[in-house]
Amino acid sequence: MSSVKGDFGRGLILILPILVTVFLLYTLYSFLASVTPGIILNADTLEIVAPGTSEFARERVAGFLRVLTFVGFLALTMYAIGQVTETTTGELLEGLVDYAANRVPGIRVIYNASKTATETTFGSEGTLQTPVKLETWDGFRMTAFKTGRTTRDGRVTLFLPTSPNITTGFILEVSPEEITELDETVEEALTRVVSAGFGDADRAETDLEDGVTVVGELQTDRKRQQ
Repeated sequence: MSSVKGDFGRGLILILPILVTVFLLYTLYSFLASVTPGIILNADTLEIVAPGTSEFARERVAGFLRVLTFVGFLALTMYAIGQVTETTTGELLEGLVDYAANRVPGIRVIYNASKTATETTFGSEGTLQTPVKLETWDGFRMTAFKTGRTTRDGRVTLFLPTSPNITTGFILEVSPEEITELDETVEEALTRVVSAGFGDADRAETDLEDGVTVVGELQTDRKRQQ
């Protein structure tokens, strides 16, 4: 029974993320296809390009082209805004938006959380860098990230995120000799933090294969010896 349950669990772990991803992508695609205007790209327009095809097929192709056009336009718009923010005028506008958003109590929390998450993921400056281990108490280590900043007295500035919400955390200033750099990428370390530690499951399985003994196996061996 336990074997069947374990096989079912492993299959669920493999399939469920794929199903959730496909569902979210389909929902997003359906939403964009429904909200984008069909004045130019519609089934009637494609009838001129592809005569003889069914209206159902033309409508599906038109919806796909509308979504593709919308995503391309959105990407160009974000790129243009990014170029503008590098100028003095852009910095002034960004400051006005921050000021206005922080004046509204409800919007302030959502705005700052989403901005922090976006800057952490896509920002070119202030992006999380090398993941490190920091011994906060005797025998306890926590995962933190270098920010690329140092204090005037030479201490390294670290960001210690909370789990599983990495948009909140603590700013630490520690001596360089007190931290240990990890042989992993930022994405791997963030996965461990977001998953509340379960992101190390693959590494744990590898350690078991390399010779780490399971406690249950030790107890079974002892019973056999007795």
